[in-house]
Amino acid sequence: MAQDDISFTDFIASSIHDMKNSLNIQVNALEEIALQCRQRGDTPTFDSLGRVIYQANRMNVNLVQLLSLYKLGKAIYPTDISEQSVAEVIQEALLQDKTIMEFRGIAITVECDPDCYWYFDRDLVTGVLINALNNAYNYTKDKIRVVARVDDGFLELRVEDNGRGYPPNMLRNDGVASNKGVSFSSGSTGLGFYFSSQVARLHKNGDRQGSLTIENGGAYGGGCFVVRLP
Repeated sequence: MAQDDISFTDFIASSIHDMKNSLNIQVNALEEIALQCRQRGDTPTFDSLGRVIYQANRMNVNLVQLLSLYKLGKAIYPTDISEQSVAEVIQEALLQDKTIMEFRGIAITVECDPDCYWYFDRDLVTGVLINALNNAYNYTKDKIRVVARVDDGFLELRVEDNGRGYPPNMLRNDGVASNKGVSFSSGSTGLGFYFSSQVARLHKNGDRQGSLTIENGGAYGGGCFVVRLP
C-alpha cells in the first residue's frame, strides 16, 4: 500500500494501539512498585502511586474506547452478540479495576442472580462497566454498588456510588447528551459517556434499542450510571 493511501484516522488508530501497549507495561510496573511500598510500610508513597495508577488506568480505558469507536465507525469491529453470564462479565470488569479499588479502600457490593444470562457483546459491555466503575471511583466516598436485573424485557446494569451525585446541568434534559462537549476547566471530553451510549444503542431487539442514562439516588444516594439492553 502506498503511503498516500493511509488515511489520517488509520494512522491515529495505529498510534493509539502502540500507546495502549506501552501504557499497559507502565501500569504493571507501577502496580509492582506500589505493592513493594505497601509491604515496606511506605504509606505516603503507596497512596501517591495509587492516584497515579488510577489516572494511567483511566487513560488506558480511554484509548481502548477510541479504538473501539474507530472500528465501529469503520464497520470493522467484530461484533459478537451472544448469550453471556451477566455475573461473570461483572466480575471480569471488577477484576480489571481490583487494584485501584483496593488502593483507596473502596467497598464494592454486587447484586446479580448467578443464573442471569443475556445476549450482548461481551467485550463492549465489559468496557461499559469498566468505564462506569472508573467514573464511580472518581466520585465515590468509599462505596460502589453494581446491580444487574431484568426489568420489562431489558437487562438493566446499574453502577451506583455514595458520592455527591451528578451536577444539575448534567441531569437537565438529556444528561448524557449534555456531556458530549469538551470542558476546558475540568478536562472532560465526554468520551466515556459517548462510548457507552454508542455501545448501548448498538444492541437492538426488534424495535427496541439499548440506552444509557444517568441519575442520582439509588441505594447510596449518589450518582447512578444505568445501561439498559433489550
